[in-house]
Amino acid sequence: MTYSGAVKVGGPADVHELTDLMISKVAVGPMDNNAYLLRCRATGEQLLIDAASEPATLLRLIGDDGIAAVVTTHRHRDHWDALAEVVTATGARTYAGRYDAEGIDVTTDVPVEDGDTIRVGRVELTARRMVGHTPGSIVLVYDDPHGHPHVFTGDCLFPGGVGNTGKDPDAFASLILDVETKLFDALPDETWVYPGHGKDTTLGEERPKLPEWRERGW
Repeated sequence: MTYSGAVKVGGPADVHELTDLMISKVAVGPMDNNAYLLRCRATGEQLLIDAASEPATLLRLIGDDGIAAVVTTHRHRDHWDALAEVVTATGARTYAGRYDAEGIDVTTDVPVEDGDTIRVGRVELTARRMVGHTPGSIVLVYDDPHGHPHVFTGDCLFPGGVGNTGKDPDAFASLILDVETKLFDALPDETWVYPGHGKDTTLGEERPKLPEWRERGW
């Protein structure tokens, strides 16, 4: 089956099979959050991005192999509401951006700085801090050696725009600058974008819209 990234709450996961990594996307909870299970194909080690809601759904997705880690993209509760239950059930280590960790009720074992590497088996993810949606949001970049990059953007980048900055012009200016410099300027058009809600996109699809986003201010 070809991966589309189109999932709905209560529906099955969609699986993106890469050479070294399997990415399973599922939608959970009342705010239609995306959670992503990453599995290293060489070692079988797994990592979950955003234990957002519905712990039973997430634990079924994880399965008997468990997870080594949960990465929370940012402090907003809809992205970590199931974190305590998932960590209790799996014993996973918790990761979050250093400047958002204080806003997450579950202790962050590993505070993440801009540029830090997070591993799942033999696969490496690079964390990039994005300031604006929250003070310490992180996105995760997987630079696939067999293809194009893949980036998990939380609520920092969606099809059609950057994340909500509460009509604060300074927060918007900060977020769009980080998105432009750390994603659009650094990665190719083929880069696949996995957002915290809704459908996937690519940087190439969104790149022509950047001037419009800057002009409208959101």
